[in-house]
Amino acid sequence: MTLNGILQILGYLVVLTLVTKPMGIYLTRVFDGERAPFERILGPIERMIYAFCRIKPDSEMNWKQYGRAMVAFSMISTLAVYAIQRLQYYLPLNPQAFAAPSPDSSFNTAVSFMTNTNWQGYSGEATMSYFTQMTALSIQNFASAAVGLAIAVVLIRGIARFETDSLGNFWSDIVRGILYVLLPLAFVAAIFFVSQGVIQNFKPYEVVQTLEGTGQTIAMGPVASQLAIVLVGTNGGGFFNANSAHPFLNPTPLANFVQMLLILIIPAGLTYTLGRVTRSQSHGWAVYAAMMILLTCGTFASYWAESRGNPLLPQNADQSTLGGNMEGKESRFGITNSVLFATVTTGASCGAVNSMHDSFTPLGGMVPLVNILLGEVIFGGIGAGLYGMLVFVILTVFIAGLMVGRTPEYLGKKIESYDVQMAILYALIFPLTILVLTAISVLGEDFGLTSLNNPGAHGLSEILYAFTSATGNNGSAFAGLNANTLWYNTALGAAMLVGRFLMIVPVLAIANNLARKKRVPESLGTFPVNTALFTALLISVIIIVGALTFFPVLTLSPILEHFQMLSGQKF
Repeated sequence: MTLNGILQILGYLVVLTLVTKPMGIYLTRVFDGERAPFERILGPIERMIYAFCRIKPDSEMNWKQYGRAMVAFSMISTLAVYAIQRLQYYLPLNPQAFAAPSPDSSFNTAVSFMTNTNWQGYSGEATMSYFTQMTALSIQNFASAAVGLAIAVVLIRGIARFETDSLGNFWSDIVRGILYVLLPLAFVAAIFFVSQGVIQNFKPYEVVQTLEGTGQTIAMGPVASQLAIVLVGTNGGGFFNANSAHPFLNPTPLANFVQMLLILIIPAGLTYTLGRVTRSQSHGWAVYAAMMILLTCGTFASYWAESRGNPLLPQNADQSTLGGNMEGKESRFGITNSVLFATVTTGASCGAVNSMHDSFTPLGGMVPLVNILLGEVIFGGIGAGLYGMLVFVILTVFIAGLMVGRTPEYLGKKIESYDVQMAILYALIFPLTILVLTAISVLGEDFGLTSLNNPGAHGLSEILYAFTSATGNNGSAFAGLNANTLWYNTALGAAMLVGRFLMIVPVLAIANNLARKKRVPESLGTFPVNTALFTALLISVIIIVGALTFFPVLTLSPILEHFQMLSGQKF
């Protein structure tokens, strides 16, 4: 660890904090009935969409209607992405004449992009045509991000409203999320990335002669436009297999910094929106503080582990000069920005990477894994991070109420058994899916273990990370596992569906139940949710739930691997 590296990390965290308030105010104006910025320009387009699709934006829905609309929209999106992949060879903008991906790979990819996971079991530049990248994957990046944003807004409305079952209009929330939030940010980001050297063209791949006299194929394509929404929407799907480690996709340190900032700008802003809409701004900052503390601790823990290097390697120039474990990292980013990017992208549900997590040291690689295992609450994906954190807020308030022997209260509402039951259901679905599918894969010698590149504890980490990433709708990978097989394409696709829909349903149920409650005045027994004590208790609940659930399997994977490394065992 160096002073320069520490200052770079702190600089990023400060900038993220500074943009949180303006982004939160903007999101509030978009979704809370205020006149949205750019409405003079985008308003006619919005009204035209409503008229064409016969949407009545003022007709609000209850949670079941909202949920049905969300599921229907998502299923149609899945079928569209699947069909485009299967017909890829016959569609335009395919200068490389790529054939259609296999049925199981197409299923996995369609589910992946619909659930905002963007897990990719294929190499993008060797599999997908320009048409597929643009019309299937990029469009779905907007749609899936808008769905997550809408669900978070619904839960915030449920907390802020009283004695009603109206939670907004799904179709209106989707349109406004895309039109006023995602499109403007993605447009500006795409222009910026082009200015930094990210390519944007429709050229066929070029073959150049290397210094050795051999030919090398250089992939082309409309990269900047897809990269922008990949980051803004916390999607993570890379145009190139190397993702943000590719020089055509992440060419400069400034581009790298902006990519990390775009990943968390909306999730961070939503915490301010929470406080503004519920009229408890200090509560919004308390939730933000919990997220920031978890992100900061994870970043410095991984930075410490990677800076120490691998004791099994000789202390040659690779380690002594560069100051740690540089395996799998780009020299232009170094350890600091590789670790920070890894922590940010797994703190959110974004699968973009600028280094290979599989090459991190055991403890350094455990941090990205733990970030997702905690439940996608360290800022998390667009919307998903906030509603995941608010589930833990409900559990925290419930536990605090038990401590003082009073009925738990949260922002003027009593937290009752139904709310806690839904919160516990949400908390149980996630680990159950991960652990069961990991266990089946480990026991399946013919279908689960044959894809591994590494045996032992590291191999278990690769499988565990895959199902954690899929269920957490993250999309990043340890990259040592060949997941483009019938078993993994199918099982990971199922995990993504569970991680998206079976966890959204309890959230909608909680939002409905909270919105129907009467206002309860604060009393001496009310536990304040805007103090440092609340933030500390919230962090403790998150860590305890995660530790009790996943510590056993972690002891058999990265923790065991760490001690094996210290004892001199090679992998």
